[in-house]
Amino acid sequence: MELLVAYEKDPAGHNIAKFISQELEKNGDIYNGKNFDLAIISSPAISADWLEEKFDYDGYIFLSKHAAESGVLALTCHNTGNFSDAKFGGYNRQVSIPHPHIQKSYIQNLWNARSKFPGFQITIEATHHGPTALNKPALFIEIGTTEKEWNDMDLCNSVGQIIVDVMKEQQKSYPTAICFGGTHYPEKFTNELIHGKYSLGTVIPKHALGYIDQSLFSHIIERNSGATMALLDWNGMGKNKQKILEMLERTDLEVIKL
Repeated sequence: MELLVAYEKDPAGHNIAKFISQELEKNGDIYNGKNFDLAIISSPAISADWLEEKFDYDGYIFLSKHAAESGVLALTCHNTGNFSDAKFGGYNRQVSIPHPHIQKSYIQNLWNARSKFPGFQITIEATHHGPTALNKPALFIEIGTTEKEWNDMDLCNSVGQIIVDVMKEQQKSYPTAICFGGTHYPEKFTNELIHGKYSLGTVIPKHALGYIDQSLFSHIIERNSGATMALLDWNGMGKNKQKILEMLERTDLEVIKL
């Protein structure tokens, strides 16, 4: 069973959680449901590397706000991890175990309901921030981008309903790919997730490829144990393309250029 997690001082995450909790039964620190449980925690979600010590589940889905200097309205989801220093939770040079199939189901359901969200960009983000140390899959689902959206109850409830619908579905399984290149909002990988046949594991953007050495590469492969493909944003890899290609040649991953 999966655990949905929200930080009580995160307005968007808490608002989504309040909506979802209405159909659940509170037992101590947990809201119990038939298909999933929910926990509202008192410390930031990005630092919840402790979570499975208290809550033992098959995976963790974090409900959160999304902030961006651009102010562009966005509904996002992403896997977590740090390719260099851990400035926002988690540990240095560590990535979480991705949650590829639920991520694909969520972003597809969100896309199919896009008429409810005029003006919002529907996108994944490259892998970033914590938590990174959990030994079960982790995924962040986020509402952006300002206080107005985080406190828009209709918006939070609509996203919450999509999450509930996804969690009630029998999860399909897709071939999973690790992604290399592109920007923080990787359009090619988002399009693949929505319209293509692959689910996505760790997404390493162009600006992080310089941090990838053999040690970190091997760690990423280990944390993506179900992946069989590597998707490359061929024109979005910069000067580190050849280094990544040489590392991939030493794996069993099928390399696909986008």
